[in-house]
Amino acid sequence: MIKFQVINELCLMVTCTGGNDYIFTKAGAFIGGECRGAKNYKFNKVMLGPENNIGRAILGQLARRVTGENLPLMRVEFSGDSVTYYANQQQHIVVYQLSPGERIYVESENLLAFSKQCSYEVRFMGQGIISQKGLFTTQLTGNGPEAYVAVLVDGNPIVLSNETSGDTIEVDPDAVVCWLNSDPGFRLDVSWRNLIGQHSGESYMLEWTGSNPTTVIIQPCERNHEVRIID
Repeated sequence: MIKFQVINELCLMVTCTGGNDYIFTKAGAFIGGECRGAKNYKFNKVMLGPENNIGRAILGQLARRVTGENLPLMRVEFSGDSVTYYANQQQHIVVYQLSPGERIYVESENLLAFSKQCSYEVRFMGQGIISQKGLFTTQLTGNGPEAYVAVLVDGNPIVLSNETSGDTIEVDPDAVVCWLNSDPGFRLDVSWRNLIGQHSGESYMLEWTGSNPTTVIIQPCERNHEVRIID
């Protein structure tokens, strides 16, 4: 049995009861652990990816490298009861437990860890614009009662949701951390001002209307990535 918990906002605690289990984490994220008797957990570098067969792993690795969603992962294997801890550069951590069939989309650099009951793939989100973020994203789908995902946030997370309000949500793709279930639309605001260098800096947005409910986590720190239009 696996359980994810956040400790002091900046640390992920993973409790394993019974052993014979494993999780995937960002390579190098382990900071400490404890168990009864001899050490009963070990780390293995994930050479291709967390997919379940070699064919999917090779295709997945190629997709991640081409799209920029490549994430160095390690597999933490447990052979007994233990508690282990993970962190990354003092970033805040948010844990979400997926229901069976529920999907979460995470920017690769914001993914800290996930349990083996999450299926993993790279998702193509749109075309016509080149951006470091927003067109390709990492998709995790819950496949059981212990489908946990831990994400990293620069600063305190901000949560937006239109699941009950039906409001329209817009977010800058360079501030988005993750979102649940519904795919966003893409809003591009281009005018003659852009052609003469007078753009506002907020021309490209991810958008969810009331007809595609979602919950989005954003961070108060934008990535410095250029967005440009292609034919």
